[in-house]
Amino acid sequence: MTKILIGAGFGTLMATTAMAQTIGVSMARFDDNFLTVLRNGMEEYAATLDGVEIQVEDAQDDVAAQLDQINNFIASGVDAIVVNAVDTNAVDAMTNAASGAGVPLVYVNREPANVDSLPDDQAFVASNEIESGTLAAFEACKMLRADGKAGGAQGYMLMGQLSNQAAVQRSKDVEDVLGMDMCNFITLIDSQTANWSRDEANDLMTNFISSGEPIDVVFANNDEMALGAIQALKANGISMDDVVVVGVDATQDALQSMSVGELDATVFQDAAGQGAGAIDAAVALANGEEVDQKVYIPFQLVTQDNLSDFTDQN
Repeated sequence: MTKILIGAGFGTLMATTAMAQTIGVSMARFDDNFLTVLRNGMEEYAATLDGVEIQVEDAQDDVAAQLDQINNFIASGVDAIVVNAVDTNAVDAMTNAASGAGVPLVYVNREPANVDSLPDDQAFVASNEIESGTLAAFEACKMLRADGKAGGAQGYMLMGQLSNQAAVQRSKDVEDVLGMDMCNFITLIDSQTANWSRDEANDLMTNFISSGEPIDVVFANNDEMALGAIQALKANGISMDDVVVVGVDATQDALQSMSVGELDATVFQDAAGQGAGAIDAAVALANGEEVDQKVYIPFQLVTQDNLSDFTDQN
């Protein structure tokens, strides 16, 4: 397809649209810190575009409800649709409904399983998850070596919802890093899902701790679970100086945790940039333009050395 429109920074506004346009947005859920930043990014960016309005709905983690939202958007005559998928393996019905109705659709943040076979009027805007888990896991490996634990270390991995491509890929990233010669001194005692949730991660980590195994490292698929693990570790009298904990997203809560020496590293995912890019793509497709079908915004590792660069970005 013709390559146009979308740059890595999303700094250039779209040209004024010829007529008012409405974009329907279906979010997987509202009660999620990272997805709130993503949603706000779309709303704030759309407000800067002349003649563009967005209608945002909460699918409440319900696949059927999300499909109903897509069908309702189509029936109401929206000009384009943006979807943050509940289940990245259950997207065919949404793709087919929008394509059959001739309504452009843009998937945002969560990579749909059919990303390589999207129709010409559909696209995907996110960050490449191969980078996210890899950056976090490799940083944890380096920190453990620096702490003198290259002779052997062990820990746990907290995974997101396994219906979500990001959780699957980030978990694979960790396993791939631990397979490297430099990092194969690290043993995963167990890996279980905590569904992206701070509370579930707290409970799961508490169970892990009760086994009595020494813990050197915790790999979390996102910051919420990393923070839940930290809560459990602290509640059980384990010093954060003795455990390396890494997450992904660089949420404000995570950055605050880093600033007080609890969370060791995270990976900045530009939620606002993804949101702006999704709206850009939706408007362009509604205008009959062609866009890149895959648009990736780079992840960036956040450590104590560059923490100050990220405290105001999201």
